[in-house]
Amino acid sequence: MICPHCEKSLLRKERPGNVCGKCGRGYALDPKTNPLRLNDLRVRRIAAGLTQDGELPCTPGQLWYALARKSLRDTQVEMGCAVVLTVFGGVAVFIALGAEVVAFGVVGGLLLLTALGFVVARVLGFGRGRPRLGRTAFRTGPLQEWQRVYGSLPPGVIDDSRYPSPGAHPAHGGADPAPAPGAPADGLVLVCPDRSVAVFLDAAGLPARYGLTLVADPAALLAAPGAGPVLVLHDADARGLLLVQRVRTAQPGRRVVDVGLPLGAVHGHARAVPVRGESPGPSVMAPLRNSGEFSRDQLTWLAKGWGFPLVGVPPAKLLAVVSRAVERAGAAADPQRRRAASVGFLTWPGESG
Repeated sequence: MICPHCEKSLLRKERPGNVCGKCGRGYALDPKTNPLRLNDLRVRRIAAGLTQDGELPCTPGQLWYALARKSLRDTQVEMGCAVVLTVFGGVAVFIALGAEVVAFGVVGGLLLLTALGFVVARVLGFGRGRPRLGRTAFRTGPLQEWQRVYGSLPPGVIDDSRYPSPGAHPAHGGADPAPAPGAPADGLVLVCPDRSVAVFLDAAGLPARYGLTLVADPAALLAAPGAGPVLVLHDADARGLLLVQRVRTAQPGRRVVDVGLPLGAVHGHARAVPVRGESPGPSVMAPLRNSGEFSRDQLTWLAKGWGFPLVGVPPAKLLAVVSRAVERAGAAADPQRRRAASVGFLTWPGESG
């Protein structure tokens, strides 16, 4: 690996205890000792891309997905075992044929069958989409080690564990921000169950800019009364897609806007790398089937536990999409802005109102 300090190439024996044998400085991550094969330079490079060199915040959840994305494409079947089993199985069969020892033939056959099983499992993609290191383990493992060595998180990454729950919503640990000038009287509410994404939106200034209230669960809407629109931001998995229905049931007569992620934007797209979790139960899948919104292939995919997390959306793109959705919802809820739009106020010549 390359030392993140002196940038010299180091053999495994030249970096005992995560200390560079050439410059004597310690580093946080060694690709040989963590499941994601991370090193300090790669973490800094990925963090810089997510934050656009410090212009945007980034949370540990978003950093985790960006670092795990490559491994999510791969299977968890190591072909080295298959090679070893094939060699030993072939030798055993060869001995059995030459010496006519039945036991060697049986053992060799079993070893070859096991090796074939490894090959079949790899072809079928066994373990693909299963994180080799989960979000919680990433926080308590590589991130904790990074903080121990450098005294802080990677540049641009904010510590979302210090924030209150999204339902409480003090910005940056302070008091509730005042609504932005011109915000609808009833306010806007954004339901976002992913704490890491909610903290990112809060740190990016979205709630203060639009007078937006963040809540983590539909039940928390009872603490945010009003008639303003409710926007729902969710993962593109079975439970996330069902969240929109839950919010509409909890808020009858109130306008509910599905901000996404839309399943059609990620399902079947090569660049969208999904994550596979626990298979949802019948109580989750039945409402999705009855809605008629999803194809048979999509329902089968969801039933197997596949999905795409919000933290997988690049921060800049996520912020832009949510900002546009909030602006549209705010305009629809504001009578003055609706009247202005109907007459084409502040639009270019030739544009419709």
